Amino acid sequence: MIPEDIRTEILRRLRNAEAEHGVRILFAIESGSRAWGFASPNSDYDVRFIYMREPEWYQAVDLEERRDVIEYPIVDDIDLNGWDVRKALRLFWKSNPAFVEWIQSPITYIDQSLFREAALALLPEIYSPEKGIYHYRSMAKTNYRGYLREPVVRLKKYFYVLRPLLAARWIAKTGSAAPIEFEKLLSLLQQEPAVLSEVHSLLEQKRGAPELGLAPAVPPLNAFIEAELEGGSVEIPQKSRNPRVVNQLNELFHRVLEEYRANNSSKPTPLRGAA
Repeated sequence: MIPEDIRTEILRRLRNAEAEHGVRILFAIESGSRAWGFASPNSDYDVRFIYMREPEWYQAVDLEERRDVIEYPIVDDIDLNGWDVRKALRLFWKSNPAFVEWIQSPITYIDQSLFREAALALLPEIYSPEKGIYHYRSMAKTNYRGYLREPVVRLKKYFYVLRPLLAARWIAKTGSAAPIEFEKLLSLLQQEPAVLSEVHSLLEQKRGAPELGLAPAVPPLNAFIEAELEGGSVEIPQKSRNPRVVNQLNELFHRVLEEYRANNSSKPTPLRGAA
């Protein structure tokens, strides 16, 4: 899914980020359209990672003022940035959609800690269906109104409406976080063959062309989107908030700190590439 020369360059940049910032990357994945499964040949590589510093860094009076992200400008189509583990856990507590998608990504560059596996194990307990549905439906509505209500549209924008709409439908149906892969979400359209056929046609075009340009709007897709958005309130699965959630997140944070100490890591551990 990722050309070997690109993977090698991404790993090199991740090693440089560790050395430059004095951090240890816990895991690094591909986000965006390549992970979703509808990338064009010239799509960017959206590399996202979670990192940690030495345990003492988190024991400071001015901790809240310390920078907790690492960002780099896009160079040669590689977009690289990450979050500190403490920031990530605080956002996980709030069912942050980006973090929830990162830990589910099917494309992994680095996985050298217990962190990602443990976060995935906690996901069913922590995830808020209400927040997930609100996020995805808002995203779909914004993108539809902004890009797809004219007679001539950018065809690729359909994917940025359909994916969140189907993710919201998945959450409403299952009460769990939606998968990141678009193909898995398409299983929800088995009873709507006309819509599914149009989506498959667009997928073939997008995967084979550098850019899907302007073209007439696709009436079956617009009708489906409008019906989905205007179909009244979505029934949100009821889920009680576990009062132990914050304790579980604290326990995971402490486990990661202990893992760092157990590795005797006064310096960042060398990266191991993931298959």
